[in-house]
Amino acid sequence: MASIFERLNDKKRKDIRVLSEFIAVYCREQHKAEDSKVFSINDDKLKSVLGNKKIVLCGDCSKLLHHGIAKLLLCPYDPKPACRKCETHCYAPDYRERIREVMRFSGPYLMKRGRLDLLAHYLS
Repeated sequence: MASIFERLNDKKRKDIRVLSEFIAVYCREQHKAEDSKVFSINDDKLKSVLGNKKIVLCGDCSKLLHHGIAKLLLCPYDPKPACRKCETHCYAPDYRERIREVMRFSGPYLMKRGRLDLLAHYLS
């Protein structure tokens, strides 16, 4: 039986990278005074999906990213729809609201700084 990481398609890989970048920007800009640590993940395949980058997050944002990655990995849909357009909301309500807040902040923040490649993801 293939592991969950071996079954990742390109769309889910990209979604994980975008999610990690959005949460990292949000945390860096909104939680400046909080204790931050390098986000840790124990799977080498997932580390490579994240680009082997050191992502520095506070504890709450680290939990949010772990939760988001878990939900992306377990998404039963293929192709995976945008979470806001999905019929099945797999995020817990508090995490769902926090993800919305992160997306509302980080999408425009990154686009204003030249990350137009994220425009299609943000608008989907």
